[in-house]
Parts: sequence; structure tokens; C-alpha cells
Amino acid sequence: MNLVKNIFARVWAAWGLLSFALLMLLFFPVFAFCFCWNDPKRSRIAYPIFGIWMSCYLPLIGVRIRIRGKENFAHGQNYIVLCNHNSLIDVPVSSPRIPGPNKTIAKIEMARIPVFGIIYRLGSVLVDRTDKDSRRKSYIQMKEVLDTGLHMCIYPEGTRNKTGQPLKDFHDGAFKLAVDTGKPIMPAVLIGTRHILPGNKSFYLLPGLIQFHFLPPITVMAGSDVEVLKNQVHRLMWEHYAAETTG
Repeated sequence: MNLVKNIFARVWAAWGLLSFALLMLLFFPVFAFCFCWNDPKRSRIAYPIFGIWMSCYLPLIGVRIRIRGKENFAHGQNYIVLCNHNSLIDVPVSSPRIPGPNKTIAKIEMARIPVFGIIYRLGSVLVDRTDKDSRRKSYIQMKEVLDTGLHMCIYPEGTRNKTGQPLKDFHDGAFKLAVDTGKPIMPAVLIGTRHILPGNKSFYLLPGLIQFHFLPPITVMAGSDVEVLKNQVHRLMWEHYAAETTG
């Protein structure tokens, strides 16, 4: 049975890669047109296009999305949305389904991929994690994103969680950003992505259900302790993920 599943997952991965590439080329001229504007208008125009792209692509690979908690977003308020990170499919699932235009903190290496990298830049604040100056500039850019009224999506684990535990430890950056800007934090939990596109397997894809849950937002007060805030959000997301995946 495992052999059959593994063979299917590799064949399905080939289909997933082919369909992704074909749709990307189809949508590329529309995305390229978005560069006629500067942010935040550029992101507001690109946001629904990303949504249409993924609404076409995900059903083609047999992925269904079930969203809970969109009512936690208050009209006219932008948030620092914090997501757990298990899989490469997390970003294309989460960014188009956050209610409202947003940008994601993302590795600069992905922006160097031909064609895809151009689209990738539209929705990202890019950072080279090995470069201290790049990290500083990305932090300033995230503040600017929030100042324009866009949401900022951050994966506080930093890299994909391959541990088998609900979450890895969080880095401080997202919480320092919340304290510095006063923007509320919207914890968000992705469930099912590690089954569909596991981080510990190469060229492996399965159809399935992804759940995307937005938890009640957390108001951040001026002078809040970053460590306390980080531990609070980590505990809330850990407990929610564990409760939804146990039993």
C-alpha cells in the first residue's frame, strides 16, 4: 500500500508541477501589468489575481480549503497575521485567503527563479537571512507595509517545521514588529499542509483537505514584553493545532 501511495504521490507531483507552470505562464502577463503601479495600489490589484490563480490551481491538484474565523478581521483594521509553517504550499494557500491585500516575508532565493520570481516579488517583502543589513531593511519594509494599511503575513518559526511537533520555537521579529507598530496580531493555524506536501519528502504531492483557522486577534499595547507576547501566541497556536489534530 505504501509503495502504491508513494508512486501515486510522485506522479501527482509531476501533474502538480506541470499545471502550476502552465497556469503561471497564463497569468504572468496580468501579474506583470501590476508593476505599472506602486504599492499599496499594486498589492491591492494583485491580491484578487493571486486568489483567482490559486482558485484555479488548487482544485486541479485535488486540494480543498476550509476556512474558519474570517469574522475575526475587523473592517478597516490591518493585522500582523502569524501562521505556522509546515510546507511549501503554506504561502500559496494562506496569502490569497487572508481577508484583504497582504504581503508575506519571504526568502530572497525564491525571487531569483525565472518568471516565478517576478510574481513572487509582487506579494513579498524579501529578506536574505544570512545578511544582517537585509534583515534590517526587511524590518523597515514590513513597517511600511503596515503603514499603508496592508496586512503583513509572517511565519514566526522562520523555516518549515519538520519536527513532528505542532510548532517549532518562534523568533522574536514578528512580536517586536507588533510592539513597535501597535498593530494587533492575528494568530492563524494551517492544518493538513504537511500531509499534502511534506517538508521531509522530495517531489511528493497528495490531494486532500487544508484547514485555515484564524484565531481571535491579540491587542498589543505599547511597551509590551516581546518574550511574554511571543510565548502567549505560541501557546495559543500550539493548543489550537493540537486540539484540532488529536482524536
